[in-house]
Amino acid sequence: MIKHEWRESLPGGDVRYVTAKRHGAKWKFQSCLKSDDDWTQLDCLPLEDLQHLRTVLWNKYQRKRIPYEHVLEVDAMIEEAQEHIEQDPSDVVSRD
Repeated sequence: MIKHEWRESLPGGDVRYVTAKRHGAKWKFQSCLKSDDDWTQLDCLPLEDLQHLRTVLWNKYQRKRIPYEHVLEVDAMIEEAQEHIEQDPSDVVSRD
């Protein structure tokens, strides 16, 4: 299993943690706020988080820590999310 994690500061001072795990050619996502006790399982990441994941993966790929195929998989997810937003802009996935 390969695990990718990052955090971001939110307005109001809270911190949001995001984890993307790849195991058996499948991606699993979860997030939580620092103030929460439980993680929220996500079926898919919002576009902004996918783009951030792509940056994380690209940096790891450049250091030869992951194969390029993982970057391509996330590129495909980003493209799919962008197409979905173009088809139905009112159905944008909100973040925590």
